[in-house]
Amino acid sequence: MGNIEALDRRQFLVTTAVVGGGFSLGLTFGTGEANASLEAPWGKTPAAPEFTPWLSIAADDTITVRVATPEIGNGVMTQAAMTIAEELGCDWTKVRCEFAPPARNLAENGVYAKAGAGLAYFSGRSTVEDRLQLGLQVGASARERLKTAAAQQWKIPVSGVEVANSVLTHKATGRTLTFGQVAAKAAGVKLAQEPTPKPQEEWTLLGKKSVGKINNAAIVNGTAVYGMDVILPGMLYAALKQAPVHGGKLKSYDASKVEKMPGVVAVVVVDPEAPLAELKIPFGMANSAAQHGIAVVAEHYWQAVKALEALPVEWDSGPGGQWKTTSQVYDAARKALDKPGSKVDKEAGDIASLDRQPKIVEATYLTPYSEHAFIEPLNGTALVTADGVEVWHPSQHSENGLWVAAHEAGVAPEKVKFNQTYVGGAFGRRVFGNDLRMVVAVAKKVPGRPVHVIWSREETTRQGRYRHMIAARFKAGLDADGKPQAFLARSASTPGLSGAGLLNTPFAGGQIKNVRYESEMLPLHIMTGPYRGPSYNSYAFMMETFIDECAHACGADPLAYRLKLLEGWDDEGWAKTLKEVAAKAEWGKKLPKGMGQGIAIANWGGNGKPKTGTTVAIVALAEVTTQGALKVHQIDVAFDTGRIVNQDAVHTELVGGTIFGLNMALNEELTIKDGRIVEGNYDTYPTLKIGDIPKINIHFGALTGHDRFAEVGEPPVGPVGPAIGNAIFKATGQRIRQMPFRKLDLAWA
Repeated sequence: MGNIEALDRRQFLVTTAVVGGGFSLGLTFGTGEANASLEAPWGKTPAAPEFTPWLSIAADDTITVRVATPEIGNGVMTQAAMTIAEELGCDWTKVRCEFAPPARNLAENGVYAKAGAGLAYFSGRSTVEDRLQLGLQVGASARERLKTAAAQQWKIPVSGVEVANSVLTHKATGRTLTFGQVAAKAAGVKLAQEPTPKPQEEWTLLGKKSVGKINNAAIVNGTAVYGMDVILPGMLYAALKQAPVHGGKLKSYDASKVEKMPGVVAVVVVDPEAPLAELKIPFGMANSAAQHGIAVVAEHYWQAVKALEALPVEWDSGPGGQWKTTSQVYDAARKALDKPGSKVDKEAGDIASLDRQPKIVEATYLTPYSEHAFIEPLNGTALVTADGVEVWHPSQHSENGLWVAAHEAGVAPEKVKFNQTYVGGAFGRRVFGNDLRMVVAVAKKVPGRPVHVIWSREETTRQGRYRHMIAARFKAGLDADGKPQAFLARSASTPGLSGAGLLNTPFAGGQIKNVRYESEMLPLHIMTGPYRGPSYNSYAFMMETFIDECAHACGADPLAYRLKLLEGWDDEGWAKTLKEVAAKAEWGKKLPKGMGQGIAIANWGGNGKPKTGTTVAIVALAEVTTQGALKVHQIDVAFDTGRIVNQDAVHTELVGGTIFGLNMALNEELTIKDGRIVEGNYDTYPTLKIGDIPKINIHFGALTGHDRFAEVGEPPVGPVGPAIGNAIFKATGQRIRQMPFRKLDLAWA
């Protein structure tokens, strides 16, 4: 192992895990004895021979795959297991998964965090290239070690051993061994050379079969443990209330009014300005900052809720109180577009040439603050003792959670045990750990007993990290053929947001020489964060509506116009998805008055580069009555991810993302009054019901076969809104430039 220069790439990847070098697949070797006491989230893992930190095989043939990314309903556990199983040659019914422990990741030089880079412990991305290669190599390595152990036992060449369905067979004699019978010996085998995973053309599982989610049974029978399901001996409950105006402070409270109420143990104040010990951390903590809050801790949750309701509390709104209405915020954003942006995100060519073109198209768009509105409210459990802190949490980034818990509790990260639970919806909200910080901040005031902190539905909604409110103005100069020769974009939103990469599509940047993107950051207090398809969900709506407006200005068919603009673009997937969805939706068919088709296309993850990310094209069929009632009848979706590995899972994610984007476009908007978020529950923040869902058709005919497996969860949220908006225009002649559509007057004569 010392002569790394002589090793091939696979052997190098394996060896660096042992040496502790840079990139690593985590293929450290051992019999598993050193980790026999490793605790799983809900008890001790049975001692089982371990092939790598990612994989162990027990004597009863149970195969355990450890998954670093939290399961948030997107099937990441299943995908991780499928990738390993493709090479392992195992019986799929014997495979189980568990969450990879962040504590072990810390102790073993980031063994679980290296594949996938900064997203390694993030909520999805199960088909990122290095993560796929990791799983395939883990499976292939384990298979060859099992074969070697069997060959040694039978005293035959390894070439005589065949593998299928967790059984090793010597075909010449008919002898067999199960994986479990040789696992202990195989775990100690060191191969002279690591095997090469088979080419994709020889896959038999990935891209060939669609298996159900590996945790379906646990979800259905209730054994899957979500954050809200955590019950521990001696556990207390806390009801939490935070400053209703984001950034506000606790002014006064009177604990004496509730301290003697039934079950009340303590009234706890969270003060984010209280000093914390410095901690050298591998990534920033700014987005995990706590907010001023107060909690009542009691023996039972209802006792805590009733006491919190009775607790006299007064808040100082702070600077956020100046924003009295939603309209005031929108007006400020639109006004900012009247002058050049203070920041230039991208500039190329001669933007002054824009006004010299024969046709000018200009429009202003706005998308509102939106809440993630997941089913499981914010919650988490922590036990703080003199020895450290243990947490049970539905996080979307458990590695980050470990560090947040350590920082807030004031302990070394080695003294944190993080138990990942299932997550009842996330969509980006649970990434940064600010919810976990509040949990630990409350629990450390009541040391020695686990405290389950629960946000009410109203508190969850009003303490969101919302989708950014964005106002933008686009201006394009079209030549005599209608092709954009120059494009100017200005946006106004909250800090930390740039549309440069998202606006850089083939239509407005990828093939236009003269471009300028400007942005203005508004001093708004509303807290924002990742929201399924961050920024893309807004800019795709704006860009695809604008392209439709350009087509209309030229008197061109919207589909034909887009295809014309794509000529010369080095990614056939864009045109292919448009043609596929148009054909399947019967684009251009004759429709009754008041009905229309709209088309839109967008790419998530490509940042303006061809043959990257996921391209999704949508045709929506909508009807608007003369009184303005809107009904979406059908949505057709075509896409190009390059390749796919599980058709059913891809279909499910595309349908889910389409519905998410549909609800975002039709319904979602948070309103502001005196700096506070008004909506608190589903009665005031409407979401689609089953009866509201149109017919959704997913079409697989646009896949290019390009060598990538891009993601599918976020891409459809972008084009669904503009496709519907463009359909409304076709049906009524009314151009849609703002969400949500339900608040617009769509009546027509």
